[in-house]
Amino acid sequence: MMAAATISFLYLPALIFSAVFLISAGTIVSDPLKNGSNITDGDTVVSAGGSFTLGFFSPTGGVPTKRYLGIWFTASPDAVYWVANRDTPLNHNTSVLVFSTGGNLHLLDGSGQTAWSSSNTTTGASSNSSVAELLESGNLVVREQSSGSILWQSFDHPSNTLLDGMRLGKNPETGEEWSLTSWSATDDPSPGDWRMVMDTKGLPDCVTWQGNVKKSRTGPWNGLRFSGTPEMASTSYSAMFSIQVVVRPDEIAYVVTATAGTPLNRLVMNEVGLVQRLLWDPAGRVWNVLARTPRDVCDTYAICGKFGTCNADTASTLFCSCIHGFSPASPSQWSMRVTSEGCRRNVPLDCSTSNGTTTTTDGFMMLPGAKLPDTDNAAVDMSATLEQCRVRCLANCSCVAYAAADIRGGGGGSGCVMWADDIVDVRDVDKGQVLYVRLAKSELDTTKSRNNNVAKILLLVAACLSLMGIFLILICCKLRCTSTSRLGSQNDSEYNIQNMMMLGYLGGSSTLDDENLDLPFFSFRDILSATNNFAEDNLLGQGGFGKVYKGMLRENKEVAIKRLSQGSGQGVDEFRNEVVLIAKLQHRNLVRLLGCSIHGDEKLLIYEYLPNKSLDFFIFDAAKKYLLDWPTRFKIIKGISRGLLYLHQDSRLTIIHRDLKPSNILLDADMSPKISDFGMARIFGGNQQEANTNRVVGTYGYMSPEYVMEGAFSIKSDTYSFGVIVLEIVSGLKITLTHYKGFPNLLAYAWSLWVDGKAMDLVDSSLAKTCSWTKALWCIQIGLLCVQDNPNYRPLMSSVVTMLENETTPLSIPKQPVYFSYWGSQGENTSCSMNNMSLTTVLEGR
Repeated sequence: MMAAATISFLYLPALIFSAVFLISAGTIVSDPLKNGSNITDGDTVVSAGGSFTLGFFSPTGGVPTKRYLGIWFTASPDAVYWVANRDTPLNHNTSVLVFSTGGNLHLLDGSGQTAWSSSNTTTGASSNSSVAELLESGNLVVREQSSGSILWQSFDHPSNTLLDGMRLGKNPETGEEWSLTSWSATDDPSPGDWRMVMDTKGLPDCVTWQGNVKKSRTGPWNGLRFSGTPEMASTSYSAMFSIQVVVRPDEIAYVVTATAGTPLNRLVMNEVGLVQRLLWDPAGRVWNVLARTPRDVCDTYAICGKFGTCNADTASTLFCSCIHGFSPASPSQWSMRVTSEGCRRNVPLDCSTSNGTTTTTDGFMMLPGAKLPDTDNAAVDMSATLEQCRVRCLANCSCVAYAAADIRGGGGGSGCVMWADDIVDVRDVDKGQVLYVRLAKSELDTTKSRNNNVAKILLLVAACLSLMGIFLILICCKLRCTSTSRLGSQNDSEYNIQNMMMLGYLGGSSTLDDENLDLPFFSFRDILSATNNFAEDNLLGQGGFGKVYKGMLRENKEVAIKRLSQGSGQGVDEFRNEVVLIAKLQHRNLVRLLGCSIHGDEKLLIYEYLPNKSLDFFIFDAAKKYLLDWPTRFKIIKGISRGLLYLHQDSRLTIIHRDLKPSNILLDADMSPKISDFGMARIFGGNQQEANTNRVVGTYGYMSPEYVMEGAFSIKSDTYSFGVIVLEIVSGLKITLTHYKGFPNLLAYAWSLWVDGKAMDLVDSSLAKTCSWTKALWCIQIGLLCVQDNPNYRPLMSSVVTMLENETTPLSIPKQPVYFSYWGSQGENTSCSMNNMSLTTVLEGR
């Protein structure tokens, strides 16, 4: 968070998380304000070097009459980093900032009422010889003119931004706190739900809260860095910043100071809790991302529960695992990827205390490369050695782990931090610390024995693999001969029975209303014949699920046959899900499923044949995009909306698609769209409105923010995907475009054009001769409404259909879509959900 994941982030464009502001022109003041002087709305105060400006502003998109006093970067007026009257906006532009004879700043509205005053928090005595000045550091100060001593400063009262020299921390003696609080929205500077504070229990730790819920933390300070942000120790980062954590009776605080030559920078907490360190690029006039948090799913606080550890590189094993010597506390929940209950010991500790003497046979296992656990329940002694720490922990039956509190100087570190009863929020990190976890003797003996036999085991495994390889070759040869001979002898009736049994429909019921399927089952022999043994000439396309072939069934019926890849991870559950859903859904904008087949490991779906392939085949191709004129594109947009409306509202049950994207929009002979690929779809019944999953599936860029980060999905998740597709159809640009005209992705580019009144520049140049500019602008605004971060702000598909059908329908003003900017900075994602072949991505939610 405070550091770069890699130095390459320095050059990645960042979405600017502050709004764009309307600032009135007026008098520019560069001299300090003296007693009795003032500035009115329209005037500005500029720092001596011209880097920072103080004045009045109104956030674009908000209420224009609401005015605020703030400070921003002169080179980037939209980057407002401090706001005086966050809770009390001024309702007109007749306000004035007065520097009183008592040495205090007063913000007065048009009627003379005080909206804000520095006197509420003045740290020193008022003085008639004091002045108010905006320093070149960006700090607004009230100081004694003669001595220069600071009486009040804005740096003591951060808003949502930290600048060089500002503190994040607290005064333990007075309880005074220096923390970040997000804006409520991009157009509302009032305090939002998200806060970043310094946790001073145990070791200093920067913690992000949403309301009363702890969401993430940096890991405790270890003398060099926060243990969960090892990149802070990188040469590139240390060359730009001097990092310090001050610990003394009247102050525990984190302070970063930029070295000479470092560009303007800021640490910002945005409206959805994303924290970024941004660097200003004066040539490109953009803010580039240096670091951010959350970086991945393992930054989610306590995602793996007690004695669990998270590894962001192990998606296939749920990201979470138990520390050696521990097993899931609830195996059934763990198997369903609900890991918050964490892990429990396999063997109880052997520790007892009698007459002040502790006896134990326990020991410690080293867990290297760790972000240290939350230290709220930890005891700290900075004067102890690491060996003394081990002895103390053994002598305390409630101590479950210990580590060095300070890793400076080598030798394993110094100081002692000991955890009582349990540990939580451990993750694997590069350059992580060593955590010593207490285990029973039998568990330690198992570990030692296992380490001693590693070489023997490896040799044995190698030999076994060689034998298994030979054995599998023989089996494959045998099965190939057997399969060929059976192919000509089994009849269609036998195949139907096999298919139905494997899908669970004999003696069972389907997902929809307990009705049996009325769907033809095709023999594998017929599939082979229809596709000429899956000839490459019949291949229509392929993705992470496998390949799609054109086929010709009896009576010259053309079909599309989806052959699921055996390694795709789309098993019987997903296969059955798609069969059940599509077989029961009938709509002109949904693809028709004609039948299915299972033969051994082969799983096949037979669809109606659509001659024009998928939407992405046209809109992202420089030559083919000219085949889609504006009337056709508008028809496609409306068709997709109607198909989603049917899924969300008009079918018997509410269906959430969860993987809507251009490659899953097929086009028939008339270029009418049909939504396909329901393998990841989910059903809502009754009054259910939303659900959570621990298996997040979809494609980066098309997945909504709440789905990626929380695993929460609803019909508004599909609305978000639809909004992205609308913007792609209008622009002919992919959501994952990288560094296009200085923007990290399509949403950032579209938003910038829209707020600047240049939305027409987004329209695909191939539409110049056929475009209805009014409808194009209408669609852009609808698309931006659909991709708002908060799902409550997104319209229902019923409203979207109404908007598209009636251009006189009043449209609300969209809010800036900021969340997925940082995905765009990583370029187009080409990892797949389960088989590393498609863009469908599986993440783990909570």
